[in-house]
Amino acid sequence: MTPNAPNLCSASHNVNFSGVPKVTSGPRVYGVISYGADPTGKSDSTEAILKALSDAFNGPREGSLMEGISNLGGAEIHLEGGNYLISKPLRLPDAGVGNLMIHGGTLRASDDFPTDGYLIDLSASKSSSSYNYEYITLEDLMFDSNYRGGAISVINSLRTSIDNCYIARFTSNGILVQSGHETYIRNSFLGQHITAGGDPGERNFTGTAINLMGNDNAVTDVVIFSAAVGIMVSGQANTFSGVHCYNKATGFGGTGIYLKLPGNTQTRIVNSYMDYTGIVAEDPVQLHISSSFFLGDAFIVLKSINGVAKGVNIVDNLFSGKNNGVEIVKLDQSNGAFKQIDQVFVDRNTVQGMNTRATVARASMQGNGTSWTVDFSSILLFPNLIKHVQYSFSASGSSFPNHALRNVSENRVVIESDVAVPASVFVTVDQGVTS
Repeated sequence: MTPNAPNLCSASHNVNFSGVPKVTSGPRVYGVISYGADPTGKSDSTEAILKALSDAFNGPREGSLMEGISNLGGAEIHLEGGNYLISKPLRLPDAGVGNLMIHGGTLRASDDFPTDGYLIDLSASKSSSSYNYEYITLEDLMFDSNYRGGAISVINSLRTSIDNCYIARFTSNGILVQSGHETYIRNSFLGQHITAGGDPGERNFTGTAINLMGNDNAVTDVVIFSAAVGIMVSGQANTFSGVHCYNKATGFGGTGIYLKLPGNTQTRIVNSYMDYTGIVAEDPVQLHISSSFFLGDAFIVLKSINGVAKGVNIVDNLFSGKNNGVEIVKLDQSNGAFKQIDQVFVDRNTVQGMNTRATVARASMQGNGTSWTVDFSSILLFPNLIKHVQYSFSASGSSFPNHALRNVSENRVVIESDVAVPASVFVTVDQGVTS
């Protein structure tokens, strides 16, 4: 027998009486049961799975991916539908490999699993490449962190895929992505507690389902059903689509998506569903939120850190509330007022049972006199920032009065004529025009 060679996963698990995995030729599929892993979850399977990972790491390689990353050729760690008890993080022996898949089973943290650990930990103390790993796929997996730490840690890796996973009972992060870029999280479900909404313990939910501390990542078609924060973002150029957050209601202190990168947001949130929990963006710069549904008085907060809001689009969303007077977009200026405001567009949102806020507004009024005041303070987002006004003046009778825009302070537009006249005034104002 040749040591450290891959075994072929099959119904018989390729186990011989010596307890050493049988060597086969052909596909590089490492069935963990043949390494001694217990698929019933009654005994600890950590060392068995680590041995399978080691054999995959040391198996045949076919050239390289990025410089310093060896191509394992699509080697698979197959969990064979088992439920495995894990007592310490599952790590590859070292960095510098790619094109590896772990799939097809459940990993459950033991009662002595380290509370600061992750069930699968893609990190390394050193690397010969600028990235630790490339093209690692985690697919068709359930993670039960047993309220002892997190599920998946992806550190300084490139093109990682997390697909069709169910992640539960974490206390730190369900998924942590730090440095690197292009981690794609798809078709997955995450929740600290397994619930389906209306949980009596919701106000006590803690932890973060997805923590993105890196750039160029995507979260698509993902449900986050319990956690204090659904997605925490402190990296640039991330995108979210088809995300349903009902992790913890705003009224209980929860946040669906928290964008914590003041002045360098570069985030797109589209076609998502914020369910009783909203979005917070600190000093948003290049933020796009559209085609999303906000239910149960869920709203968006623009939070001033250094007073910057630039290149923000909040358009074409649906907001549905309970007539509690909640505004669809709020300004948090507890740290100081917004002072640098440019290209902020809040418009074309459909609102029911909430108070509309916008940067574009239209109104008309009729009167007989020399002055017409149109008050937009109840709808405009920023308190005193009308940048552009268009108006038309339609007077009755045969007179041709002179008229002019006289004042736009405090979001009130004042138009005056030189003689008293019955007239209708139509006004459009815009706070988002480029300065």
